[in-house]
Amino acid sequence: MSATPAVTDSSFKKEVLESNVPVLVDFWAPWCGPCRMVAPVVDEIAEQYAGQVKVVKLNTDENPNTATNYGIRSIPTLMLFKAGQRVDMVVGSVPKTTLINTIEKYL
Repeated sequence: MSATPAVTDSSFKKEVLESNVPVLVDFWAPWCGPCRMVAPVVDEIAEQYAGQVKVVKLNTDENPNTATNYGIRSIPTLMLFKAGQRVDMVVGSVPKTTLINTIEKYL
C-alpha cells in the first residue's frame, strides 16, 4: 500500500487548495496499470521533498467531482498546486527526473 496520503472530494479544498506549501496531486485509479507504475516514484518524491512539498493521491473513481473540475481525461495525471492554483501538470507514467524538474520550478 502506498505511503502517500489520500485526499477526497470533500478534503481536497482543505488539504490541497489551502495548503501553505506546494502540493503534488496524483490522480489515479486502482485499475490503471501506469498509475501503479508511477506510484513508487510518487512515494519517493514525497520522502525526498518532505516538509517542502505535500504529496497526495486522489482516486478518480471514488472522487469524480474533483477529477471533473480539473478536466482529468487520462490517468495518471500529476498536478502541482501552489497557493490554491494549479501551476503545472504531468500526464502519464513519467520518469522521476521529469517530476523533480517540474517541482523544482516552484520551490
